[in-house]
Amino acid sequence: MDDVVLTARRDLALRKADELELALLEPDLTGRAKVAAEKKADAAREAALILTKQVEAQQQVEGVLWRELWKTPQAVMWQRLSWTREVAQYVRWKSRAEAGDLDAAKEARQLADRLGLTPLSLLRLRWEIATDEVAETRQARATQQKTATRRRLRVVDTDAAAGSE
Repeated sequence: MDDVVLTARRDLALRKADELELALLEPDLTGRAKVAAEKKADAAREAALILTKQVEAQQQVEGVLWRELWKTPQAVMWQRLSWTREVAQYVRWKSRAEAGDLDAAKEARQLADRLGLTPLSLLRLRWEIATDEVAETRQARATQQKTATRRRLRVVDTDAAAGSE
């Protein structure tokens, strides 16, 4: 879901830019008044563009962060405890924090502690992250197979082989 506040600011900036564009079409607008109106319109267009880019960047950051978080071991507990909304709230605050909002960084840090995203919070929640032994075994077998394949294959010099005939 889009950030309501940021989206509203963007929409207002777009509306203001449109209104100023219409004002520039007034035939009695000339001289200094026209120059001033053009500057205001330029500033409004710039503000709208910046807010549009911020909304897009926030959507992208939130999507990436959401996917990354649900790949963590803690996600198993979040699902069991039905903490989907809490994780979503963390994602929103964290994305704002990454955009430079210091108050959002404070909120994100507090939520990270509640969600078990720091070593100390894992201790407080009494959650333990077990090693994935199946994945480790699978990785070890794949490494062994690659090594065995390399030993069986060797480069043959075709020129040397042809000259020996």
